Amino acid sequence: MAQFLPPVGFHFKVEVLGLDSGGNDSRFSEVSGLSVETVTEEYAEGGENRFAQKYPGPSRYAELVLKRGMQVSSALADWMSKSIRELDIHPKNVDVVLLNQNHEPLITWHLVNAYPTKWTVSDFNANQNEIVVETLQMYYQYFTIDKS
Repeated sequence: MAQFLPPVGFHFKVEVLGLDSGGNDSRFSEVSGLSVETVTEEYAEGGENRFAQKYPGPSRYAELVLKRGMQVSSALADWMSKSIRELDIHPKNVDVVLLNQNHEPLITWHLVNAYPTKWTVSDFNANQNEIVVETLQMYYQYFTIDKS
């Protein structure tokens, strides 16, 4: 019987489709925001005082947050800058791909119509020996999941 081994969370890549990144824009140290929840609406029912009814509503997706060592020049940084500073927003689809030990896709999250909403850079501190980390945040409408 084959033993199940859960996938590791440190072998992944992120691809912003339609950007010519040269490979460097797919490397991140951290990805978060792949979550969805059902928004519920609560209604008090006349004559029933023990509880309120809850009904499902639309799904709500968290914003995608990406962290990486700061790159001085990249296609992703240019897209982020134009979107945030100039409000020249052109949504793009984004793939977050979890990879196996052979660098093959295990699961791909396809994020639809993503665009940048926030960019931050880590603090500078002469007393610490750390790299500069940039954090990129994106809104997206929804995602689908492809299990390869």
